[in-house]
Amino acid sequence: MEHITVKEILEATGGRLLCGSADTPLDHLSIDSRTMKGNDLFVPLVGEKVDAHRFIGQAFDNGAAATFTSEHDVMDDNRPWIRVADTKRALQALGAWYRRRLNLPLVGITGSVGKTTTREMVACALSAKYRVYKTPANHNSQVGVPITMTEISSQDEIGVIELGMSEPGELTIIANIAQIQMAVITNIGITHIEQLGSRENIFREKLSIQDGLTEHGILFLNGDDDLLKKTTAREGFQTIYYGTGENCHYRAVDVHLENGYPVFTAVCGEERVPVRLKVMGSHNVANAMVSLAVASVCGIPMRDAAERLAEFTGFKNRQQIYHVGGMTIIDDTYNASPVSMKAGLEVLNSIEVSRARVAVLADMKELGPDSPRFHYEIGTYIAENPVDKVAVLGELAKEIARGVREQAPGIRVYEFMDRESLTQWLKTELREGDTVLFKGSNSMELGKVAAVFLEKQTTENGV
Repeated sequence: MEHITVKEILEATGGRLLCGSADTPLDHLSIDSRTMKGNDLFVPLVGEKVDAHRFIGQAFDNGAAATFTSEHDVMDDNRPWIRVADTKRALQALGAWYRRRLNLPLVGITGSVGKTTTREMVACALSAKYRVYKTPANHNSQVGVPITMTEISSQDEIGVIELGMSEPGELTIIANIAQIQMAVITNIGITHIEQLGSRENIFREKLSIQDGLTEHGILFLNGDDDLLKKTTAREGFQTIYYGTGENCHYRAVDVHLENGYPVFTAVCGEERVPVRLKVMGSHNVANAMVSLAVASVCGIPMRDAAERLAEFTGFKNRQQIYHVGGMTIIDDTYNASPVSMKAGLEVLNSIEVSRARVAVLADMKELGPDSPRFHYEIGTYIAENPVDKVAVLGELAKEIARGVREQAPGIRVYEFMDRESLTQWLKTELREGDTVLFKGSNSMELGKVAAVFLEKQTTENGV
């Protein structure tokens, strides 16, 4: 936050100052009482299991300058305590108020799969001309987005904001806070189908990103997605399609992989630009095309944006490739869905190996009552795109193993229910020349298994 005091916080939230000075300067928001950046406003959130009001004292001990509270009426303290009816709603009101103070345009990214990679690639393309702010880490929720708004500085010229959702109505709330000028929907998958009930419901919820589009806003849609390619933006907004189909305004042609890396030609009207990526997998072609589309709309020549994209090498736990002890390790453990798991397997199969390809796969979460079927279909996919060995972790992942055994009995399959047993098996099984994919939902903590084999890392080639 820039040039903010408690007085402005009261104006933004309608809160009441219980004690302390209204002239106290504030530079940051924090929801974690253990970490303060300096002159923080602590926001004690009330969760299902923990009420953070009990950590207000700890927050002050760690350097907080002020705090919200919805549980105290009279205080005797020199530091500002701001009484609000609901700390979460006060945080959102503050985020929306701060956004109104900002003049820069924002790009909002949502979708079932690939939001974070798309965010990073769009930001990379825009950096060809602008100073770009982008959502840190995974701050894409009703709590994360308002905090993100307050971290944008007056020096930033454009922002790329990730907008997530896991329940009905959530995207409308955070889109209204962000007030974006451009909205991107990457795809409509089945992530969070457990909460939303059907892919059609997910589709409707994703379209609610338009609730936060400002006048004359632009909606970028994946023209290869079976639902999105039939969709147009609401009246008053422009629709731009991207992908590989003839219906796309920004289209990739002559797409092929060279040792796993996508190479293609980006086409818009009469313009044709060669593109070569340093991130593996054909799924990144769509991410690149929307990045070029957004950059072009923002006044950046496609060729300049493509040159920046050629420098993008990905980031931790998302299809990062490491060369360790003669092995190639693909760390794709940040999260998993059927679409992203197939993409990871495609990358595994695209790498030339001297010994064996090994797929280490864990449960995919939040897929609803059809979850066993979705896991079994991954086994079918492996049978059609065979690897040498498959190791699965978790109850649901047993269905992957069953699918492989029934469809391709020649592939060796191993099942584990705990990380320790899996790790010990890998230590005895893996050899120089192997290529190993680690892929599963974040809650399965498969990244901890991958980390064991990355400790002796000697060379990194990120993708």
